[in-house]
Amino acid sequence: MIDFRSDTVTRPTPGMLAAMQAAPTGDDVFGEDPTVNRLEQLCAGLFGMEAAVFCPSGTMTNQIAIKCHTQPGDEVICEQLSHVYQYEGGGIAFNSGCSVRLLHGDRGRITATQVKQSINADDVHKPVSTLVSLENTANRGGGSCYQFTDIQEIKQVCLDNNLRLHLDGARLFNALVAKHETCGQYGTVFDSISICLSKGLGAPVGSVLIGSGAYIKKARRIRKVFGGGMRQAGYLAAAGIYALENNVARLADDHAHAQRIAAALQKKDFVDEILPVETNIIIFEVKGRFTAPGLSAILKQSNIYAIAISSTQIRFVLHLDISSSMVDETIRVIDTL
Repeated sequence: MIDFRSDTVTRPTPGMLAAMQAAPTGDDVFGEDPTVNRLEQLCAGLFGMEAAVFCPSGTMTNQIAIKCHTQPGDEVICEQLSHVYQYEGGGIAFNSGCSVRLLHGDRGRITATQVKQSINADDVHKPVSTLVSLENTANRGGGSCYQFTDIQEIKQVCLDNNLRLHLDGARLFNALVAKHETCGQYGTVFDSISICLSKGLGAPVGSVLIGSGAYIKKARRIRKVFGGGMRQAGYLAAAGIYALENNVARLADDHAHAQRIAAALQKKDFVDEILPVETNIIIFEVKGRFTAPGLSAILKQSNIYAIAISSTQIRFVLHLDISSSMVDETIRVIDTL
């Protein structure tokens, strides 16, 4: 089975499993799990921020982040395809009681000008603009990456208008590798950062929310309310530590594999537009003799799994469980269609 459905399908490697088995643990809700504490300190240190909190999922870290930054009746500014809006079950409304200002960006990315134009006036008829949320890389943008200078410009708009800035960095390390950027750069501009350990980095479970000491103290209380307090979570945290120490640089392999498959798809008469491939995600339009669900079904017959994300679009996601030989076989099958 060659599984391109998501980079969440990865399995722990032998080295990761050994690290998990050897991890010292305690009760994390009491703050006594040494491996969880080490993971949180590692993440905060990487970004030059004060503190971090380990959570079961990226949806939880994003939702905690939004609730920490807002009050009911506030408004969150984000791109229309953002994960926080499209794929978190209406959590902004349900958990935080906030409305959303959706911006039509470029492949999931918004600009400082758009943000500035979307800030509500101080008017009792309107919600209070409080938070801007960015996603890097942008999943539905085909793994697109922000230019860091564009983020800095958005940050300045936030500073000028007393808005907070959150990053859904589920695949941030893909962006860092692709753009040759550093964690420290991001720590200087964002008020909160969510990173996912269970996508391209290969851990089985977990995301981390990073911010100031006071902010993360508040986040821990909200995590408890959300049911995210875990006990002997060090076994999971050990996988995250292993992922951060061993699986970041190799993300470049996934990016190269994506480029190879995209080049093969570009030659086919049933492929229309392919979104620019910057990292590990390929999203392409299907035309002519196939529909997206139909093509996905045909690929599955060859033991290749991909997702039809709409009636006309298919998504491939590369990850550490996709080897070069699997890429070769995928290209061979594409060539026969």
